[in-house]
Amino acid sequence: MAPVSPTVARWELVLRLRELREQCGFDSATFAKRVGFTPANWSHVEKGRRVLTANTIGPVLEILEVDAEDRAELLALLNFSKQRGWWTKSSALIGPELQRLYGMEYGAQSIRSYDSLVVPGLLQTEPYARALISADVMIRPVQVEQLVSIRLRRQARLRGAQRVELTAVIGEGTLLQQTGGPDILRGQLEHLARLLEELDNIEVRIIPFSATAGSILGGSSFHLIDFSGERLPTFGWVESAVFGGAVDDPDLVRDLGFAYVRARDQSLSRADSLALIRNYAGV
Repeated sequence: MAPVSPTVARWELVLRLRELREQCGFDSATFAKRVGFTPANWSHVEKGRRVLTANTIGPVLEILEVDAEDRAELLALLNFSKQRGWWTKSSALIGPELQRLYGMEYGAQSIRSYDSLVVPGLLQTEPYARALISADVMIRPVQVEQLVSIRLRRQARLRGAQRVELTAVIGEGTLLQQTGGPDILRGQLEHLARLLEELDNIEVRIIPFSATAGSILGGSSFHLIDFSGERLPTFGWVESAVFGGAVDDPDLVRDLGFAYVRARDQSLSRADSLALIRNYAGV
């Protein structure tokens, strides 16, 4: 079971309220007026940008005619959503979108990721992370060490009693790309090998150069996050050189799922991937 995340609780709350509103036949603007919100403010609520209070959620539950059991669940989600996760305390360094990603990661049951030339952040060593972060021209040098610390803190979910299940599909080029130089790359590959040997909740699958459709996804990078709660859909996140953000369209999240399966199908087995990593690391 994953730990409770305020970010995930808020997401579940707004998804369930939106579903209930639609089941009752209200459009967003009409419902907003019924519960004393402007249409714009209610839109912010349903997008998770504005948090309801114990007072403002009352009329919402009344008009939606929520029964006692669901009311208790929704109020519990509201209370959880008001807690502060460690990622929100770094708001001066990371914006709302990254805070959302880290909050989703913290409450995840499993994560599927695809990267063509970079080891995903949850599996990076400190020197490797520092090399990547310091190379970003948009990041000031004074921020580098703080951002490295944040990246490493995210990795706590890989260990302990509430481990997240992580499957990372990466291209073979990642094992050759001299990120930070040969010593840093070697240390990163040795770290990957150790993780695969020690932790059964981590799987790294390498798409070899010999894969006939190995470059089908090009240089894209994305993550698919799933949760233990049955009511929650998959959360999608995509990244590029200048953009990183959530994918809120369910159809696009579905398409990312298909793309992930295609990439995984081109990859080596866990055992063969480990052997390839060891080979490049020289261990």
